[in-house]
Amino acid sequence: MNAFEIAKRISFQKQKNYTRFIVRLSIAATAISVAAILITLSIVNGFQQTVSNKVYAFWGEIRIASVNGAPLEKNDALAARLAKIPGVESIHPFLNQSTVLAYQQDIEGVVAKGIVANSPIAFIVQGRNIQSNKDSMVSEVVLSDYLTKTLNIPLGATVKLYFLNIGEVQQRKLKVVGIYHSGIEDYDKQYILVDLKLLQQLNHHLNEIEGYALKLQKKATIELINDQVQRQMPPNWVATTIKDYYPQIFDWIGVQTVNRNVTITIMLLIAIVNLLTCLFILMLERIPMIGTLTSLGATQSFIRQIFLYQASFICWMGIGIGSVIGIGLCYLQKQFGWIQLDESAYFIKTLPIEFDAYQIILVVLGTAIISYISFLIPTLWIKKIAPAKAIKFD
Repeated sequence: MNAFEIAKRISFQKQKNYTRFIVRLSIAATAISVAAILITLSIVNGFQQTVSNKVYAFWGEIRIASVNGAPLEKNDALAARLAKIPGVESIHPFLNQSTVLAYQQDIEGVVAKGIVANSPIAFIVQGRNIQSNKDSMVSEVVLSDYLTKTLNIPLGATVKLYFLNIGEVQQRKLKVVGIYHSGIEDYDKQYILVDLKLLQQLNHHLNEIEGYALKLQKKATIELINDQVQRQMPPNWVATTIKDYYPQIFDWIGVQTVNRNVTITIMLLIAIVNLLTCLFILMLERIPMIGTLTSLGATQSFIRQIFLYQASFICWMGIGIGSVIGIGLCYLQKQFGWIQLDESAYFIKTLPIEFDAYQIILVVLGTAIISYISFLIPTLWIKKIAPAKAIKFD
């Protein structure tokens, strides 16, 4: 009979009550640890990806501007070349200008972000994008739901914008055609979206822009493409990743990686300690068996294999149960969104979940490998057991 067969028999035969409890406790601890690790990874993945995508959707992954912050001259030839770089999905000019938004008796200081008419706008929850079928300026505006609620502005209403240019106040009347909600409070409170030509007309310069926003494809490497873009920049133009423009947001996102690693480390330690404790108890219970096998000529390596197989049964049962629980709970949250968050603090209403098959496989195999290596420590105790004393042990 080989070591595997012996391990299988002693693992599934009736055990003493305290031993059965320890085995079940070890399986439960391993299952909880694996489930917690999978849930942590899925939540952190979802959180980082969702928040990053919100920032990218509003600004693009790369921004082109002048070195000193001065306005740029629109360069269609350059934009066409940049659009051909592999990984670049689209490129759009933009222009920001401070203004005062007024509706009836209420006013609010905001920033008007000028975009090209007919270009898609992220986060639209009501109405439509700014549209134009002609080359003329469009008198339409898209507001955030925060501003519409604060100033009681209904969809379809006409609002007034007051711009200060060269010491002169200029007024424009615009129709509210859309309402957006990004979930990032600073954006929703601060930005309204208007036709780029409106701001260019106010500045008396129809080719003036603040810069270009580059939207990249999903799997594109931002830093690599940013380097390629920078190599094509004219003098005094610079390409910068949005991560560098808004480091406070992405640094905060990065902190979640530290929390994730700490949680995973703690859960692995809990699982390993419980499994080691269980293996020590199983070995103590089987001291007479160890003595008998030794007296019959079994090598220490053979006896060690028996307990390693037995511990592996317990380990894999815990990993299997934990994987089902972890993936199952994440799937339910992804489908039904039961857990809600404070959007003002986390930029997200519903706890996000993002599965990564590679990470799941890595957790399962990594837990098994680390546990197996740890199992080697208690089995070294076998060589200290004297056969004569072991057979008499009870």
